[in-house]
Amino acid sequence: MSEIILSGLHIYPIKSTAGLSLETAALTPQGLQGDRRYMVVSADGRFMTQRRFPKMALVQVALDILEGKGLTLRAPGMSTLQVWRPAEDSATIEVEVWGDRTTALSCGTAADAWFSQFLSIPCQLVYMPETSQRPVDHGKFGSEKIVSFADAYPYLLLSEASLAGLNQKLVDRQSASVPMNRFRPNLIVSGDIAPHAEDEWKRIRIGETVFEVAKPCARCSIPNVDQVSGDRTLEPSKTLATYRTQGNAIWFGQNLIEVSKTGQSNILSVGDEIEILA
Repeated sequence: MSEIILSGLHIYPIKSTAGLSLETAALTPQGLQGDRRYMVVSADGRFMTQRRFPKMALVQVALDILEGKGLTLRAPGMSTLQVWRPAEDSATIEVEVWGDRTTALSCGTAADAWFSQFLSIPCQLVYMPETSQRPVDHGKFGSEKIVSFADAYPYLLLSEASLAGLNQKLVDRQSASVPMNRFRPNLIVSGDIAPHAEDEWKRIRIGETVFEVAKPCARCSIPNVDQVSGDRTLEPSKTLATYRTQGNAIWFGQNLIEVSKTGQSNILSVGDEIEILA
């Protein structure tokens, strides 16, 4: 088998806003360090995403305040805002993500006002502290496996081959191809593999870390949101539905959980070798 490598690493500091491309990333119990530890919620604490608010794609986030101790936010028509990460002993509020209720810390009235103005609806920016222990997929893997504000799993993997296969089908249907950022993966893999080869993987090693390929990713409407303009279209879901539908869902990409290490490294790096273990 030809070499398969980790060709991309991405985090999304605020759930459903723009992502960051990294060369290296540390592993934490909740996923890649800095991934989806912040979230925008409604006035009553319910999570908000591009599914209802596609303009969230236009919020650019930089982790550049005292080595990740806060965020810099930018969006069209808005002033730049710096947000400090709340202290761990700050007052907690209860928030909800896909039926999971967990605790979070408010990021303050300035951040709330900024997002409320940009999205034209009252909302709040919150942070997940270390004391918040949200189980993966509603506890399917036990209480010791936890996740950030991601939908259900700490890692999402997608191959460049799968995206290339989709884009060929889009072009064949006289539609525009789409970039990888439509699918918001954490881990991008490349190599001489067929589209959707990752569907067959059960366990893989990336660098020194072993992951279980836990569940295919059921896609929502977010891939139809242009991450540059914030506009919503019918593609690529319309084309994906012609060949990636099973049951009532469209499947594209794989959810992973960390299971063990073969060495001492707690870091993933672009270029890491990937070994298919099962």
